Amino acid sequence: MDSAPDPHGILYPARLPSIERHFPGTHVKDLVSWFWLVDWDILPGRTSRQDLLPFPQMNLVVQPEGVTLSGPASGASHRDLSGTSWAVAALLLPAAAQGLSVDPSQLLDQEVWFDAPQLLSAISKIKTESNHQSPGTACVKVFSSWISATLPSTTSAGHQANELLDAVATDRGIVKVSQLAQRLTLSTRSVQRISERHLGMSPLALIRRYRLQEAAYWLREDPAASIAGIAATLGYTDQAHLAADFQKVLGYSPSAYRKGSG
Repeated sequence: MDSAPDPHGILYPARLPSIERHFPGTHVKDLVSWFWLVDWDILPGRTSRQDLLPFPQMNLVVQPEGVTLSGPASGASHRDLSGTSWAVAALLLPAAAQGLSVDPSQLLDQEVWFDAPQLLSAISKIKTESNHQSPGTACVKVFSSWISATLPSTTSAGHQANELLDAVATDRGIVKVSQLAQRLTLSTRSVQRISERHLGMSPLALIRRYRLQEAAYWLREDPAASIAGIAATLGYTDQAHLAADFQKVLGYSPSAYRKGSG
């Protein structure tokens, strides 16, 4: 288990309620990036807004009200928390889309109900009982078993889609689709087809999402770093290019974000 969520998808981590992250076991490692669990207790009449620049993946989320499948987000988003509740979720890898028989592009910026009564019942039972010393671990075990039993084995196409996402997520030197295609030894058209089919987004949109997440992370975590230096490190043409990307996706400038995140 990793007690902290990946900070790259969260624009204001200090505002986040109690959260924990669990990495998947070997039997579901081709289908899940990680499991995340969050509990919150907000004062009556108050709302906690969580501003996000989400990872370009689907989330399968279990909450007391039911199970939902959230599609990839085209840009920044937010979630308002109120009252006392919880969520247990799986950040799904691209290979899972085929197993769930869904088209991520049809779920872009949407959250739909997902029929999984056994999963809901099992996790709700753990969350409401007090005899579990490690309820998070128990929830992840149940969730993993459900995924393993429900989704078919990952196909070669699914593995290929996972490799595409991993390349974009881990190599900041990839700033063009042609570079991604070269890394994967595929044609540009093949990369576009795989990305759109399994992630519901173009490969260029994936590259821009991870690069913007990284820019937000450094603006927030390293106040001494110049915005021009961050832009250069991440392969932006110049500071103005980074500022334009920020304004288009988030609605404010890098300097305004840095000030607000502080």
